[in-house]
Amino acid sequence: MDVEPPLHEDVLARRGAIVAGLCRLLPEDAVISDRARLRPYETDGMASERQVPLAVALPSTTGEVVAVMRFLHREGVPVVPRGAGTSLSGGALPRADAVVLGMMRMHRILEVDYADRFARVQAGVTNLAITEAVQKGGFFYAPDPSSQLACMIGGNVAMNAGGAHCLRYGVTTNNLLGLTVVTAEGDVVEIGGRHVDAAGYDWLGLLTGSEGQLAVVTEVTVRILHAAEGARAMLVAFKANEVAGACVAAIIAAGIIPVALEFMDRPAIAACEAFAHAGYPLDAEALLIVEVEGSAAEQDALLARISGICARFEPVSLRVSASAEESAAIWKGRKGAFGAVGRISPDYLCMDGTIPTGRLAEVLARIGEMSGRYGLKVANIFHAGDGNLHPLILFDANDADSQRRAEEFGAEILRLCVEVGGCLTGEHGVGVEKRPLMGVQFNPTELAQQRRIKEAFDPGWLLNPSKVFPAADAAA
Repeated sequence: MDVEPPLHEDVLARRGAIVAGLCRLLPEDAVISDRARLRPYETDGMASERQVPLAVALPSTTGEVVAVMRFLHREGVPVVPRGAGTSLSGGALPRADAVVLGMMRMHRILEVDYADRFARVQAGVTNLAITEAVQKGGFFYAPDPSSQLACMIGGNVAMNAGGAHCLRYGVTTNNLLGLTVVTAEGDVVEIGGRHVDAAGYDWLGLLTGSEGQLAVVTEVTVRILHAAEGARAMLVAFKANEVAGACVAAIIAAGIIPVALEFMDRPAIAACEAFAHAGYPLDAEALLIVEVEGSAAEQDALLARISGICARFEPVSLRVSASAEESAAIWKGRKGAFGAVGRISPDYLCMDGTIPTGRLAEVLARIGEMSGRYGLKVANIFHAGDGNLHPLILFDANDADSQRRAEEFGAEILRLCVEVGGCLTGEHGVGVEKRPLMGVQFNPTELAQQRRIKEAFDPGWLLNPSKVFPAADAAA
């Protein structure tokens, strides 16, 4: 049973002294303690749970983070690192006894080196801002989560974020060179650097995806890539979800790795077309967005091969974009998909599980069966090429039974992902949402080993408490 660990009652009793201590370390406007001004920090992208934090600290430099962390560690105060608050798994949800360490003022591009192909930035720089900073040199930063306009690179590191183009270029961990982190005790540690394959243990791999449980990321050195000569997107529509899923598996099995291979079903198609007016086929049950890049000849060759594979699955329609503007419209619909679905349902749960691509058709069929059993519709939008599913379960949060069924439905989808050989999360992380299911993915020995790693970095369990681990274990 997932039981919330008790609050630090002594911390709550010392709130005034703790806030005063923070005010001595940071500029006056960098500490928030008024309840009304704390409200924006009470939740994140998983808005079903809310809790006003003890206070919010807004450092601007690694030095200020060090000072805050040393003070809070001495006082035994839990810390919740937070970027833009776009986490969909509750990764940035606070507790009443915790100080939120907001990284949004750490938004400087510190260094760009085109010769060695890296950029060093503070943790509060947005994902898209990195590409904007280097595109004049003909470069870009590859991971592109749908929230890239708002989400911050520190949060991307915490959750190992991906995006539509991760099929070709990999997720965050594949595009990092170095990190500057501050430990729970307030010590600065430099991980990696400006080159590939740093000596020693793979601390970079360990910290990426650790959800703020091991250290606070303050600076990130990312790999930047040369922009391709050109790119083209194509839309392929099918008469059934399962047919589209089988087509995806066939493309990957043929050894073709497009830049992106995205899936949408009928509810998602309708919502996205109403938003973007991209010419999505409204008579289709499922739609694939496929993008290739390279020279014009390379694009033509790849599109011809992919079109030949798609033809075997009798598509309802197949259209290749004829201009950069048309491709931009296609991606506008996909990038705005989660927001667009809000037009067709008062609320939705955005799930995040990963499966082998060869099981895609089977999993889509079983999600359809679950939809009927729970009496809730689903809009399926996901990174089909690497099997990262994002079923959006449509429900009404004002109806307690509807919300209960949605949560049970979501848990069953994640169990299915593990059953077919996948995992609980692709890029959203575990956070609060999936911690009761950790025992589905991991056996007791594996969970115990993970807890030992957590305790080695954070013996007091003060960093991002109540996340990832089943809470009864974290409190033990």
